[in-house]
Amino acid sequence: MNSNCAFYFLSMNKNFRIFIFILLIFSFSCKEKVKEQFNLTSQTWEQIEKEASGKTVNWMMWTGDPSINAYVNNFVVPKIKVKYNINLKISSGQGSVVVSNLLAEKDAGKEESELDMVWINGETFYQLRQVDALFGPFTDKLPNSNAIDFSNRFIGFDFQQPVNGFECPWGNVQMCLIYDANRLPKPPQTLVELSSFVKANPGKFTFPNDFTGMTLLKAWLIEFAGGEKELAGKFNDEKYKKSSTKLWNYINANKINFWKQGKTFPNAVAPLHQLFVNKEVDITISNNDAEAENKVLQGFFPKTTRSYVPEYGTIQNSHYLGLVKNSTNKAAAMVVINFLVSPEAQLNKMNPATWGDGTVLDKNKLDSEWKQKFEKAAERKYSPKREDIESKALAELDPMYMVRLYDDFRKFVIEK
Repeated sequence: MNSNCAFYFLSMNKNFRIFIFILLIFSFSCKEKVKEQFNLTSQTWEQIEKEASGKTVNWMMWTGDPSINAYVNNFVVPKIKVKYNINLKISSGQGSVVVSNLLAEKDAGKEESELDMVWINGETFYQLRQVDALFGPFTDKLPNSNAIDFSNRFIGFDFQQPVNGFECPWGNVQMCLIYDANRLPKPPQTLVELSSFVKANPGKFTFPNDFTGMTLLKAWLIEFAGGEKELAGKFNDEKYKKSSTKLWNYINANKINFWKQGKTFPNAVAPLHQLFVNKEVDITISNNDAEAENKVLQGFFPKTTRSYVPEYGTIQNSHYLGLVKNSTNKAAAMVVINFLVSPEAQLNKMNPATWGDGTVLDKNKLDSEWKQKFEKAAERKYSPKREDIESKALAELDPMYMVRLYDDFRKFVIEK
């Protein structure tokens, strides 16, 4: 208050000053009540949908796959607009990009984030929880969450972390190795067989230096550790060093026979797929057990493509949707997330011609009509049936294992 205003206020009649003071208190009280009435935890779903109408939601997600981008841009975005009058805008970014964006906002003291929802899992979820960047719990407010299979250890836990309502499961996948049956009638089933294969076929194998590649290495790490139970629970530095030493020795002993003699690795799975199509390598990999199906239907992979899970097993995990704590459009973001886990959206996403991403819904919680549709969508020609590979599914490790694998792969393999 400047000096003129202060003088004017003090010169007022005493009763009038009291009246103005009470009016100001009442005004602030009303503003607080307006804030409270939009508190997500106390709203009904109908109120949340009403609040969401007309809003714009900024979703940061991985945009590295054309099929996923087409699903989001051609199906999700228009559906959200028509059904809920919400404008959904996509920002490209994953993992460290998501974390660095939200950390930068926090460091700058920004109370309103430019992001509303994020596609995350694993170490990203762990890091965002550490800096208190996610809103929650919120999943119990979503009507469609009733059909999510939270009892499944690969869905209700993210890298051995209980999701506890701070991220919503969106898709579930298991890593597969992909090959051309004409070129490779009998793909390697063990790490010993893989060594024999690369020795007999120099330059025909590699893996990407990204999330997908590190997920493959996690399965190898578990194998060298003596099984899944050996690395279960919180990160154990002693166990990690023991098993990772065997892992780096194995890779370094074989990398002379890798693509480009192991002097470089593809920076993502898409370039690896292209090497496979170009017949430069005989094996590619995917975190999605239906991707071979998807890429054959697209005409990208040949019809002789098949995929499999080797004897040592592969990681099965889920990916999730998080709600940014400082988002100003939480209600609208929740409506978007609720749609993304609806039977309609999950079924469309599960179709191999669309994406082939596994559902997080428990089909037994759906009515008979939806259940039948999901069972039909699960039929595959070029990829293994989920029930045939689940016995070889390995649970994700503590997030710190992934962090260390990234760092140590660079130190002990790339820079060696």
